Amino acid sequence: MIANLIGGFIAILIGTSLVGPLSSEVYGSSVSTNSSGATCTEAVHGGSLSSGVDAAGCQLYLSSSWGSTVLKLVPGFFALGILGIGIAVTYSSLRQAGVV
Repeated sequence: MIANLIGGFIAILIGTSLVGPLSSEVYGSSVSTNSSGATCTEAVHGGSLSSGVDAAGCQLYLSSSWGSTVLKLVPGFFALGILGIGIAVTYSSLRQAGVV
């Protein structure tokens, strides 16, 4: 029982420490500004990019407007997964102890 709780605690600790870096990486890849600092909505003019605007950072935003919105949900679902692990480990440990 105690081994399950310690293992679950370590998994939760590692998972929660990864939420911050995961969130910043996801935001960095779904941001609506390119490398020159122009917003992607300003960069698009009449269906094509304005002259002198680097589109390298706008690829996800320009390919689908909902792609960056859905991508920003990843850290929340990751945190929900970590919460599920915590609940499952606690329930299984209490069940083995005969409490539940």
